Amino acid sequence: MTTPALLPLSGRRIPTLSPGGASSFPHHRATLRLSEKFILLLILSAFITLCFGAFFFLPDNSKHKRFDLGLEDVLIPHIDSPKEGKHAPGQVVIHGQGGHDEHRHREEEESLRDKIRADHERALQEAKEKLRKSREELQAEIQTEKNKVMEDLKKKDAGPKPLPPVPMPKVVGVSDGEPPETDAKEKRDKIREMMKHAWDSYRQYGWGHNELKPLAKKGHSTNIFGNSQLGATIVDALDTLYIMGLHEEFKDGQEWIEQNLDFGVNAEVSVFEVNIRFIGGLLAAYYLSGQEVFKLKAVQLAEKLLPAFNTPTGIPWAMVNLKSGVGRNWGWASAGSSILAEFGTLHMEFVHLTYLTGNPAYYQKVMHIRKLLAKMDRPNGLYPNYLNPRTGRWGQHHTSVGGLGDSFYEYLLKAWLMSDRTDTEARKTYDDAIEAIERHLIRKSNGGLTFIGEWKNGHLERKMGHLACFAGGMFALGADGSPDDKAGHYLQLGAEIAHTCHESYDRTVLKLGPEAFKFDSGLEAVAVRQNEKYYILRPEVIETYWYMWRFTHDPKYRQWGWEAAQAIDKYCRVSGGFSGVKDVYSSNPTYDDVQQSFFLAETLKYLYLLFSSDDLMPLESWVFNTEAHPLPVLHLGNITLPGSEPAAQR
Repeated sequence: MTTPALLPLSGRRIPTLSPGGASSFPHHRATLRLSEKFILLLILSAFITLCFGAFFFLPDNSKHKRFDLGLEDVLIPHIDSPKEGKHAPGQVVIHGQGGHDEHRHREEEESLRDKIRADHERALQEAKEKLRKSREELQAEIQTEKNKVMEDLKKKDAGPKPLPPVPMPKVVGVSDGEPPETDAKEKRDKIREMMKHAWDSYRQYGWGHNELKPLAKKGHSTNIFGNSQLGATIVDALDTLYIMGLHEEFKDGQEWIEQNLDFGVNAEVSVFEVNIRFIGGLLAAYYLSGQEVFKLKAVQLAEKLLPAFNTPTGIPWAMVNLKSGVGRNWGWASAGSSILAEFGTLHMEFVHLTYLTGNPAYYQKVMHIRKLLAKMDRPNGLYPNYLNPRTGRWGQHHTSVGGLGDSFYEYLLKAWLMSDRTDTEARKTYDDAIEAIERHLIRKSNGGLTFIGEWKNGHLERKMGHLACFAGGMFALGADGSPDDKAGHYLQLGAEIAHTCHESYDRTVLKLGPEAFKFDSGLEAVAVRQNEKYYILRPEVIETYWYMWRFTHDPKYRQWGWEAAQAIDKYCRVSGGFSGVKDVYSSNPTYDDVQQSFFLAETLKYLYLLFSSDDLMPLESWVFNTEAHPLPVLHLGNITLPGSEPAAQR
């Protein structure tokens, strides 16, 4: 025992004895060699003092106005109808009920005095019985109590109950993948070397911190991780290390997680970011390596996220405190709204959590979100980016396939793929959403570039973000299974988006893409505002190149990917890792001095896979979450997830 265990006794706390008989406190042991009878007398006198103090100093309640809470006086918010009633949800209304009979108060006080007297008599009798016992009997009782405390401590130290055994999904294609082409092999080796440089720099200068400042050569963190050192880069990079065969580095990361990763910290974190990076990363590491520690840590964290769903609608808060469970939303998000891409990007991980734990809560939480959205009206068939978790109403009517919306659509498609194509509800929802997006958001520029704009209050903004470039890969991934024989159409649409995003790279000085680019005023695929000219090591364009390569094997996608890899190595590499740059149109850019954890999780992983053979992480067996963490397809067959309905009832 490293800390003293304190045993409550008659309102006091006394130190328990260690198994060897010594006090847990650093006092001389002779000070504890007092007669047990003397100790009991001291305790008895303290208790008598407490009782008489309580008796004589009780306030005279008759001098104060009484308030009684009747059920009829309390307004309890109903989840199903948060807008009912004239009071705001969560408000408690208490009505005073003064004027009670004075005689009733005197009776209550007399009853309370009688209870105190009875408690006092009982305590006195117990003390007398103790004093009649022999020294041996007292020692035996003390030892029994001590043994009970030790047993309780052992149970507490044993940790949570073991998870139920479940069949491990078939894991295939998790290593090697060496391409037959010599030049592809050389390029793949270069990508692995870049990963090694990024990891080794973090290992040397930022170990245990969430991210790295590669120029300052020290740790870095942002508010999405709270104020704690959770080792985000370690968790995010694990599966990339494993896939690349960097097993010593993987082992270092595993040891840090075993010894240091603690989610019992007082930190307010982003539910979305922690889910996709930590839970996704830990689950992927578990499935790839089979190491139980990753599964256990993922479940520990997931339990800490569940309080975020305690809202009137079941739509989770954006942030939750890991220690207290208190949640809230971002202050900037449309009148306290939750964000579509955040509460809509939980399904993959939560389905796997239910599968691994047998706990239906995770599956039920995400299915509740889906059902709620299905009942809501959607302007022009589009999903706005903001939804108020208190009222269940849409916020500002802003729709985007880039930031704030992107991965909601991605997870609809991937829920279907991960279910071995049995979740037809998810597929139908995806198809309907993409049809509305095509109708209202996708346009061709005067120069012939296909782009995805943003819908704002009935107006199409002809601007596309780097984040939206993932959609080319999504359209290609979802082509097979499209309604009305549209597979060819969506594969072509994916190719057109890939081409547009490549142009956004090719039209810069550094051959790296800006954060956002416009299609008006004679400018196409070019950033206009200074605060949109930066590149922060983002993966979305390379992600689309990889998917397009897998589905077409057109060599231009490897060529474009290699151009991006060379530009990153030339302009973002520094001695202490890799840094984002602030202006891709400047020949002498300044650095932002941040090595993002997603650079190791996504950008380098997609580049490595682009130059690997298709039998490494085959898409028939794996589905990548939005942070590029691969989760296996669940070939459940006739198995029903805990908490789900049989397919025939859905």
